[in-house]
Amino acid sequence: MRIRPERVAEAMKREVADIIANRLRDPRLSTMISVTDVEVTRDLSLARVFVSVLAGEPERALVMAALARSAGFVRHELSTRIELREMPELRFALDTSIEQGARVEELLRRIHDGEPAPDDEAQ
Repeated sequence: MRIRPERVAEAMKREVADIIANRLRDPRLSTMISVTDVEVTRDLSLARVFVSVLAGEPERALVMAALARSAGFVRHELSTRIELREMPELRFALDTSIEQGARVEELLRRIHDGEPAPDDEAQ
């Protein structure tokens, strides 16, 4: 039965987004961070939190390191907000699907306008 892990994941997604936005005081987290998805294992022992970071590559690495360091605090905050016997371990993962979608959209626009693709420009 997958209903419970899915409901827990959706509740965690809302709450983690709120905790990151309002409770974490790390200056490395001042950039735009969006929680895009949460996947919870069937036994609720592990939760992968996917985040999208609107920043350059060096800043992304700093943000991901800051989120990894704050995982214990976020987990503690979640335990006060969500009623579970045991709170899953949190692991943050970078979600690049938004950037990939924007890249595909840009390539399609260029094709539609008759512009050369970036690979064609290099030749």
